[in-house]
Amino acid sequence: MAKRLGVGFIGSGFITKFHIRSFVAVRDADILGVWSPHIEHARDAAALACEVGVGDARGYESLEALVAAPGIEALWICGPNFARVENIEKLDAAMRKHPGKIKALACEKPLGRNVPEARLLVKFVEHHKLLHGYLEDQLFEPAVVRGREIVWRRGAALTGRPYIARAAEEHSGPHMPWFWQGEMQGGGVLNDMMCHSVEVARYLLTEPGKPRSSITPVKVSASIASVKWSRPEYVEVLKQMMGKDVDYARRPAEDFARATIFYKDELGNPLISEVTTSWSYVGAGLRLSTELLGPEYSMSINTLDTGLKLFFSRNVRGSSGEDLVEKQNAEQGLMPVVPNEAAEYGYEGENRYFTRCFLRDEQPEVSFYDGLAVTELLMAAYKSAEEERTIDLVPGAFDDFVPSVARGEWNPRAAYR
Repeated sequence: MAKRLGVGFIGSGFITKFHIRSFVAVRDADILGVWSPHIEHARDAAALACEVGVGDARGYESLEALVAAPGIEALWICGPNFARVENIEKLDAAMRKHPGKIKALACEKPLGRNVPEARLLVKFVEHHKLLHGYLEDQLFEPAVVRGREIVWRRGAALTGRPYIARAAEEHSGPHMPWFWQGEMQGGGVLNDMMCHSVEVARYLLTEPGKPRSSITPVKVSASIASVKWSRPEYVEVLKQMMGKDVDYARRPAEDFARATIFYKDELGNPLISEVTTSWSYVGAGLRLSTELLGPEYSMSINTLDTGLKLFFSRNVRGSSGEDLVEKQNAEQGLMPVVPNEAAEYGYEGENRYFTRCFLRDEQPEVSFYDGLAVTELLMAAYKSAEEERTIDLVPGAFDDFVPSVARGEWNPRAAYR
């Protein structure tokens, strides 16, 4: 077994930097390189890795150069959604020139903007015989991991399995313009954030030690809406923040989504996950909340229920930022502080896990197959919302489906006429 894993990053933006900071808690990996279409961005992310002491990283001008770089054995795909397929095609060409160099691949959510794109990534890792991991950080939140372990060991063992899981992610909107553009991102808040909530709920309902396939999705009921950012005043606010290409008067994406996913367990017992996501929540900042309910027990988590809170009076004035919590919306008043967001949101735990699996040549339990399954559930939710009916989950039903939001054809007012 290798003593340390050499890691390279495809992409250099917000999420890459979140991952880089989390590697301070990973003792057996070094970040050695970053590639981005913009070399100055790649160098900036590499400089951060050096600054926080997680590897002697450098920025590379081409993806092939990153693949060929000495010591790099595993790649973390963290580029934007719209570049996923293009980056995989470039990676395929580079790996054919340098066969056997890359052993493992980890990919940020979502695996693809739709089912065909997600299948492309699955076929890629199968063809190159790579170890693969789906980077779903919220599965590794310390509270989720510990809560699940206790619920199943004590509550479920004595009184029966849990039957309802609820998960929500809410904040006031993404950082970059492409997230807001349906064609580029693959949808709106449902595609951007419900991927987290769907997988967290599925994970909590799955008995530890059994595969995720031990519970079977049966049907999905969902709805989407644009409740804030399509209002005329906020259309203009969004243009000012993100540029003229983000025009929610002409091409809106949903800023609210909810779905109910019905599963059955191996005995045919019904299980339910309720998931909600929003870009229209205005509070202290990013809020992740989770619940798990069983016959004689319950579990609840809210990341804004922190042990550290600060109060600033109206006389404390300064520049805005996100130094207290991600997606921070205020600088005054009583403010919750998340002291270590990389740990609280699960980045540290997931990167330790995937690093160790890759070093041991073990296929991680959280794989590209999970990423594909989540994408299929998201597409079922979009179809349910568009057709205003419950969708039965039939294999292959979404292989050609692209949501109207992702086609730039969605009308958020149509459902209210």
